Amino acid sequence: MIDLSLFAGKPVAVMGLGRSGLAAARALAAGGAKVRAWDDGEAERATARQAGLPLADLSQAEAWERVGTLVLSPGIPHTHPTPHVAARRAREVGAEIIGDIELLVRACPAARYVAITGTNGKSTTVSLIRYLLEGQGHSAAAVGNIGQALSDYTDSCHTFL
Repeated sequence: MIDLSLFAGKPVAVMGLGRSGLAAARALAAGGAKVRAWDDGEAERATARQAGLPLADLSQAEAWERVGTLVLSPGIPHTHPTPHVAARRAREVGAEIIGDIELLVRACPAARYVAITGTNGKSTTVSLIRYLLEGQGHSAAAVGNIGQALSDYTDSCHTFL
């Protein structure tokens, strides 16, 4: 997993424990962060418990003591149509709201990134760009919706798609 020791000793909240959120919480914990993980779904919380991650209900004010960062999983609204309660609480305490992509960028600031967004064709586009980059001798990794979760990536920092 990516090295997130830059968060060592810091309380970090992680909201959403699907594939990317769980990977981010594990990487943060391995890096020494004081993780406070939560998901609205019991199945996801059970998976986090099995992984040894500390859970804290992020809808409760006491979960936010000294938290400076909220890692919000994709798909959880932070502004529209209505902010999730965890995003609202983060704003109330002045915590920054970031996603797993920001964790990767902070851990690997010298790497190069290609971001593909949209509704259709992302996997095909990512696969093609990776093929072209590798064909030119570059090291490239497809992470996110295709390949590994960003925070689970174990190779050195290079080009990410």
